[in-house]
Amino acid sequence: MRERITGAEALIRSLEAEGVDLVFGYPGGAILPVYDRLYDHNDKLQHVLVRHEQGAIHAAQGYARATNRPGVVIVTSGPGAANVITGLSDALMDSTPVVVISGQVGARFLGSDAFQETDVVGITQPITKWALQVRRAEDIPAAVARAFYLARTGRPGPVVLDIAKDAQLGELEWHYEPLRFIRSYNPRPVVSPADLVAAAEMLNSAQRPLILAGHGVMISGAEAELAELAEKAGIPVATTLLGLSVMPSDHPLNKGMLGMHGNIGPNFLTNQADVILAVGIRFDDRVTGDTDSYAKNSRIIHIDIDASEFNRNVKVAKTIHADARDALRQLIPLVDSSRHDDWTERFDICNSVEADYVKSRELNHGGLLTMGEVIDAVSREVDHDAVLVTDVGQNQMMAARYFSFTRPRSIITSGGLGTMGFGLPAAIGAKMAEPGRTVCYFGGDGGFQMTIQELGTIMQYGTAVKMIVLNNNFLGNVRQWQELFFNSRFSQTPMVNPDFCAIASAYGIKSRRVEHREELADAVAEMIAFDGPFLLDVLVDETDKVFPMIPAGGHLENIMLDKDTHFVYPDNRQNNQQ
Repeated sequence: MRERITGAEALIRSLEAEGVDLVFGYPGGAILPVYDRLYDHNDKLQHVLVRHEQGAIHAAQGYARATNRPGVVIVTSGPGAANVITGLSDALMDSTPVVVISGQVGARFLGSDAFQETDVVGITQPITKWALQVRRAEDIPAAVARAFYLARTGRPGPVVLDIAKDAQLGELEWHYEPLRFIRSYNPRPVVSPADLVAAAEMLNSAQRPLILAGHGVMISGAEAELAELAEKAGIPVATTLLGLSVMPSDHPLNKGMLGMHGNIGPNFLTNQADVILAVGIRFDDRVTGDTDSYAKNSRIIHIDIDASEFNRNVKVAKTIHADARDALRQLIPLVDSSRHDDWTERFDICNSVEADYVKSRELNHGGLLTMGEVIDAVSREVDHDAVLVTDVGQNQMMAARYFSFTRPRSIITSGGLGTMGFGLPAAIGAKMAEPGRTVCYFGGDGGFQMTIQELGTIMQYGTAVKMIVLNNNFLGNVRQWQELFFNSRFSQTPMVNPDFCAIASAYGIKSRRVEHREELADAVAEMIAFDGPFLLDVLVDETDKVFPMIPAGGHLENIMLDKDTHFVYPDNRQNNQQ
């Protein structure tokens, strides 16, 4: 006869059976039976008490992105569950595996507008892979097994289990069986040999091939296969924001980042490529700009685990429905060893103009401190070997441009949703997941204050995050758009900020304020050397702007070097590609 236990105990044991050792959460009335049982499992399952439920889900995202394992959140009903909505939407857009467990009022009270009742499943279904309300104790183990299977397989994403209070209190005979199969759900499709042969033929005949590598490369762990394919076929590589660390920054075939504030070479030359191999990307509008003019000279091969992305935003010549690692591994033997030196040189020409005109001015400004030089100084101090976590805005784009990477899975940022407030709790989750790695969080003064209460979480657990606030007393990214496109009408973007160092001190966190360039190197060295959390409040030029820039929805060749200057290729070689 099997052991009889409560639904709350079954939930905790089910999490342990799935290998969960860390959860983020905040208790409340409707989830109290689970928290009561958690009290007896602290030796196996650590709970991190955040200061707001939004902090819980962003921390779980940071944990998941650092480990490629589902992050777990436990919250109560009503406002507790509602406070994770932003994070669920963020996780869905960025393919982040998260399992959210919310308490719910007793089944007999459902639909009665009971205290703290919210239709969690109805709210979250559009922004999750799966959402289920559990009303019976005996359904909890199977629901947990299904949740984890769906969250981590195929294209990863968030799932929600909304568990009624009486299901937590009821009893069941304990048995747990991990899920390995769901009928009609094919999370790892078999690669079609014919598709691979066709793709190889296209790449082998290309004169100007280009690889676009996205977050899917990182999710599948295909970094080595990507490098091997690129090196064998001599193909330059460009990455999306979320794919930045899939190839070392100094790899000779890594030509930089795509997108609105990406590098000139990969953006400008996308429209000159004759074959594009897109791996694990969804052709986001920030990457494509004007889709009517995007890559019209190219035949596009699209590898993705999610077939719904095929031909959604950009029409492609060949689709390969597969896990990125499976597809690249089988494609490598089919491509010819080759070099495309003249083509690759064009990227270097474009990027050298960028280095001379944009990067040199950002890093050798001479006036007030710039964001780029602060980020560059931190990257150098850690020998370009740290996990970069950013908030959203100018800090994010500058960090993407001026922080360098030496190994995979080293960038965590909010891509698709662009969630301000994401960075600080995500850095906490990343550091708890990877305690042996340096985790550097960059945030603006606006985004930092959206989840600043999570300094309390850092205080309680001593989480050694290195926090760099790029403080310009503005909502900087919006200010940039207002200056460029709205006649410098700075409507509601100036900010009056508190003393961030005084706040850090109140939380027992060591800090330092940097106002002058001559203080920067010593302050950065002190922060990185300190064995614990550290806040660096750096005053930067409020007029500093992120360039290059392609205006939203613009043509990829319409690249702004500053407010009044557009990029022009140094010679006419781009007109002779036929």
